[in-house]
Amino acid sequence: MSVRTLPLLFLNLGGEMLYILDQRLRAQNIPGDKAHRVLNDIISTMFNRKFMEELFKPQELYSKKALRTLYDLMTMALKYQVLLCPRPKDVLLVTFNHLDAIKGFIQDSPTLLQLVDETFRQLIEVYGGLSAGEFQLIRQTLLTFFQDLHIRVSIFLKDRVQNSNGRFVLPVSGPVPWGTEVPGLIRIFNNKGEEVKRAEFQHGGNYVTAPKEGSFEFYGDRVLKLGTNMYSVNRPVETHMSGASKSLASQTQQSIAPNPLAKEELNFLARLMGGMEIKKPSGPEPGFRLNLFTTDEEEEQAALTRPEELSYEVVNIQATQDQQRNKELARIMGEFEITDQPRLNASKGDDLLAMMDEL
Repeated sequence: MSVRTLPLLFLNLGGEMLYILDQRLRAQNIPGDKAHRVLNDIISTMFNRKFMEELFKPQELYSKKALRTLYDLMTMALKYQVLLCPRPKDVLLVTFNHLDAIKGFIQDSPTLLQLVDETFRQLIEVYGGLSAGEFQLIRQTLLTFFQDLHIRVSIFLKDRVQNSNGRFVLPVSGPVPWGTEVPGLIRIFNNKGEEVKRAEFQHGGNYVTAPKEGSFEFYGDRVLKLGTNMYSVNRPVETHMSGASKSLASQTQQSIAPNPLAKEELNFLARLMGGMEIKKPSGPEPGFRLNLFTTDEEEEQAALTRPEELSYEVVNIQATQDQQRNKELARIMGEFEITDQPRLNASKGDDLLAMMDEL
């Protein structure tokens, strides 16, 4: 295990968290000044000087259980990026891409920019001189950490870079790592180091030479797009699917099999609403209707155009298991009420938490 992995894990996961939060702030039309306050407060906490000093000390990774509060989407996004790194050293470029994007979020705050720049300098100082073997150990440590995570993410499923079992579709084509040649040629050398024979072979892919190496400096073109914001409008998806993979994805898209995520998502919704289970209704008690569409008109239109073989019975969520859970449900539902009461004598932390609750 590498003891230099934790800073890269934290900074990359933190970058993914900010991408998600920025996307949700924009999608819900949160006013710009409030959105900036949310992002600035989180970034100032992330890059606190004393915290960074502790983070960069050589230490083992925390367990996944200790990091359970992190979103599954963040961890799967970083796992995807680490898997696709052409070279182990490119994990550092992924981190730089996240920090470049974070600086874009706080470009109007010189104090926060200085904190992020200090972290940049620490990264260059600590990791700039590491050997290829040390970066390989760091990459292997990260992949070991992510090894048993196969969480299905809708954005990856939609882009066909993740299979329905949660495993990623790795490319068999595209740019080769910087400093290497396109496969297809075997060179044979004698004991004097002289080339004595060449042989060609069919590699089965569509490889190209890397245009240039990404910049490992404070500023510069990173070249590698892994670690950039995949929730932006023109987000890049770095994957090159083989013909067989495209065919398989096409067949999956055309399949009329039920979506395996649907039941899991409903079960998750039930757990969020008080630890309940999905059951058949018992007795005359009325239930509630859950509309997963934006409007009733969208739901009606979908019902008209839906093939008969894809029509399913309504899934009912039983919410009357015992009095304790009913009280818990009432408490949770009460928290969804939105009030416009002014916040008096609230601390900065309370204000941040309140803004997050309103998202």
